[in-house]
Parts: sequence; C-alpha cells; structure tokens
Amino acid sequence: MELLELEKVEKIYQQGEIEVPALRGVDLTISRGEFTSVFGPSGSGKTTLLNLIGALDKATRGKIYFDGEELGEQSKNELAMLRRKKIGFIFQSYNLIPVLTALENVEFALRIAGVKNGKVSRKKSRELLAEVGLEGMEDRRPNELSGGQKQRVAVARALVKEPSLVLADEPTANLDSETSQEVLEIMLDMNRHLETTFVFSTHDPLVMDYARRLLEIKDGRITQDKNGREPGEASRRLGPDYSEKADGQEKE
Repeated sequence: MELLELEKVEKIYQQGEIEVPALRGVDLTISRGEFTSVFGPSGSGKTTLLNLIGALDKATRGKIYFDGEELGEQSKNELAMLRRKKIGFIFQSYNLIPVLTALENVEFALRIAGVKNGKVSRKKSRELLAEVGLEGMEDRRPNELSGGQKQRVAVARALVKEPSLVLADEPTANLDSETSQEVLEIMLDMNRHLETTFVFSTHDPLVMDYARRLLEIKDGRITQDKNGREPGEASRRLGPDYSEKADGQEKE
C-alpha cells in the first residue's frame, strides 16, 4: 500500500527577482515499510524533497499525497498534527532540547503528539531508550552524551510515537563509521519489526549500503531508482561522486 505519492512536484525558491528551481517535476511513489535513501550532489534537491514530504514546506506546483490525503489541501493546523502524530524527524545536528534529559527529550515527542498519561509516556520512553542501547543514561542531558548517544536519543524520539514515516536528513554526518553502523542497525531493526517507513537524505555510502531502495537526484530530478536491493550491497558501485559525507548542512 502506498504511503506517499508525488505527482509532477516542483519547488521554486525566489531570490529577489530570480527564480531558483529546486525540484523539477518529480514523480515518486513510496510504499509502506520502505527503507529508502535519496542521494546526490549538494544542491541537487535532497533536503527540499524531504521537507516537502515531511510537510515542512509546500510545493510550488504538483501534488503530494500522504496516506491518501493531499497535503496542499490541508490547513496549517492539519499539517502540524500530521507532523506530530505520523512523521518522525532525525537530523544531523540531533536537535535535542539541551535543558531536558534524554528521557524527557523522548517523552516530549509523545506530549506534543497528544499523549497525556505521564506514566504511559515515561514507561514507553524508557523502553525505547533501552532498545537503542541507552539504558541507565535516561537522566543525562545532551551535553553529557557523545554524538552517537545523542543520535540514539534522536532515533528514540522519532520512533516513540510509532510514526508512519521517519525522515532522516544526513543522520550520520557527525558520526564516525562504527557509530554510524550501530545507529543504522537500530533503525533497520525497527523498520523490520515495526514496518516503519524510512527515507534518508545522504552523501554517506554506508547509509546507501543499508538502503533497500536508492533514489538518485540531480538538478531537481530523479535520475536513478534502484529498488529491491539487499542491505549491504556495495555502494561503491555508484561511483566516487557520493563517497564523501556532507560538509555541514546542505543548502538547497
């Protein structure tokens, strides 16, 4: 069953009197349970694509359907509720709240999703932190955690509300290769057990190795779609252009 459908989606940014196209007529379908990586050079449109399907931005032209509902027809409040309840976000900069503990950061996602029972949210958050290997670290604040531990908290926060979709924008950019692999294993395991749909934006060949589907994007267009892969297929076959991690946040 399809979770996302994009029909001739365009996104144009206005810089003064100049129009800058970021996406050019993208047609794309993503089914439930996919583990998909979007790759391409900086400025190709990867982050823009994630922002549109995550209801963080609106398309200039075309239609985007999430779970059968067209995003362009929904109000700001409806889009906010969609993000709170059905979409989890994982960022390269973690975006944890510094004054909250690891446990409180995860619980916060449940609170904004409308879960009011504190005992239920705390129990669920503790269980998920244990699943990502952070049992015993629930009371640590972000400045007391390593980069890998912060990203594990971010993964737990994204998954605790059991979203239909998790969007991960360069999730391994600030991690070493060993920690990156550990975090990806956690996400792949949860994809298999919870059937959560994952879509990554990345330059990292390790992330591409784990993806079951690879979407290449260049100049705002999807130029390759490799589906039905087994996690671990050698990403070096894609060539040297995508062998480097992002140097900071991608601007598109």
